[in-house]
Amino acid sequence: MARALMIQGTGSNVGKSMLVAGLCRAARNRGLSVAPFKPQNMSNNAAVTSDGGEIGRAQALQAQACGLRAHTDMNPVLLKPETDTGAQVIVQGQRLTTTKARDYFKIKSTLMASVLDSFGRLGRAHDLVIVEGAGSPAEINLRKGDIANMGFAEAAGVPVILCGDIDRGGVIAQIVGTQAVLDPTDAARVCGFIINKFRGDPRLFDDGYAMIEARTGWRGFGVAPWFADAWRLPAEDALDIRQAPSKGRLHIVCLQFSRIANFDDLDPLLAEPEVRITMLPAGQPLPADADVVILPGSKSTRGDLAFLRAQGWDIDLIAHHRRGGRILGICGGYQMLGQSVADPDGLEGPPGVTPGLGLLDTTTVMGGDKHLTEVTARHVATGLPFSGYEIHIGTSDGPDRMRPFAHVADALEGAVSPDGRISGSYLHGMFADDAFRRAWLAALGVSAGPQSYNGVVEETLDALAAHLETHLNVEGLLAIAQT
Repeated sequence: MARALMIQGTGSNVGKSMLVAGLCRAARNRGLSVAPFKPQNMSNNAAVTSDGGEIGRAQALQAQACGLRAHTDMNPVLLKPETDTGAQVIVQGQRLTTTKARDYFKIKSTLMASVLDSFGRLGRAHDLVIVEGAGSPAEINLRKGDIANMGFAEAAGVPVILCGDIDRGGVIAQIVGTQAVLDPTDAARVCGFIINKFRGDPRLFDDGYAMIEARTGWRGFGVAPWFADAWRLPAEDALDIRQAPSKGRLHIVCLQFSRIANFDDLDPLLAEPEVRITMLPAGQPLPADADVVILPGSKSTRGDLAFLRAQGWDIDLIAHHRRGGRILGICGGYQMLGQSVADPDGLEGPPGVTPGLGLLDTTTVMGGDKHLTEVTARHVATGLPFSGYEIHIGTSDGPDRMRPFAHVADALEGAVSPDGRISGSYLHGMFADDAFRRAWLAALGVSAGPQSYNGVVEETLDALAAHLETHLNVEGLLAIAQT
């Protein structure tokens, strides 16, 4: 078994994913064979893996930080919310069931065997495994049957570092309070803490830092200042996209669905100097100066169609098209653009048929096995090949399919309207292909920057690792990983 270290947080979105990615790159820079691991993740932003499954997008980024291809063992349990109370349960990359939150608690403990199975394989293949917790261990009402935080740490014998977010305030209470509510056995598994997202002079927190050490008896491993380039890395939370600088003369608006999925499709466009991205929240009208509107993926296509109409965006899209604007639907967004979406078996909610937006002459039927595959396609409009991936259920057909968005091998993929200004495709990740992104932007009248998107991500991961090396005791963190 390899050495392992687990980063848990005082809450959600305290920076655990970013810390793990940076520590993975720092360990790799030391010559270690390192792999990321998250026992349980809840996210609709998923990545297709090399072994034909799906995991959380954050773990795919962490895999890249390690110099590895994403694998289902890196995130053995993935929950993909479909409603406010229910989610699809993915185990070792494949759909197990769809369940209500209350019912998930009944099956959660049975998934520990799969979690430990995946962790064991990673441990045998690598020198070090860096584990990311989920939410917070302070949610002690969830401790029974836990597989995400202390339950996993106890079962796998992994030491824990607790991360607090000073940017949201109350970080002393976050850390001291977490220790106060933990079972003494769980608290004893915590070997120290990290303060994350500090803005300003970290020395100003010296007294607070000492107070945490004195009250908890835990060792401090440093204060990490705010990492300003975090927006350059694929985000797991759609809200994080708003942190990217506003720039560029090509205005792309992405509708922020209630069950938005795989919004990392936008990340390569964020790095372009001529592009400005707006994530449009609920209740806001479509900006009149939008050049392109993107309907992204959704974990609940029919549910988000209703959500879209409730915002009045269906009317806005028609007006946008009449003004000469362009629309691109990706995956669930592509399905919405058609005449109807049918779900006869109730795979994403109650069985039924929902009228589509009618902007493409296609119809969609949910059913069959989920498509999980990496593909190479050829874009019809530019003639360029590009790489991407599919992660969806359902098939779409209709007259506009005779004007495909792309060719995948000998098959037609996607659909385009007669005027060429409305397109739909099931292919994610297309904009990460540098040649395709440059040609797509050129057709819209703007020049792409010279940088490679993957190069930007690699440079940012290196900068993140250097950032942590400067401000945290990385050597000390790696030293406490157990054999």
